[in-house]
Amino acid sequence: MAKEYWLNMFRSIKDPAKVDAYRKLAAPVMQASGGRFLVRGDPAKTYEAGVMQRVVVIEFNSVAQAIAVHDSPGYQAALKALGDGAERDLRIVEGL
Repeated sequence: MAKEYWLNMFRSIKDPAKVDAYRKLAAPVMQASGGRFLVRGDPAKTYEAGVMQRVVVIEFNSVAQAIAVHDSPGYQAALKALGDGAERDLRIVEGL
């Protein structure tokens, strides 16, 4: 069965303390909902329009599962903690 992926690319980090507060709240929500972290960190190298900022890839069993996590009260609390601490590009994509 194909897996689904949550791709979170940070464009800029304005307040590392807010990003840290977000991570502390978001990670347990992801893991409790069946999400599996595959990538968490800065790029080794970027090309084209790539930005040298944090990248997170989380594997889920379905798109519906990933969307449910995003819309959950726990993740919404994490987003509130993040506030304006970072500019991100978040995508949920189907795997092959």
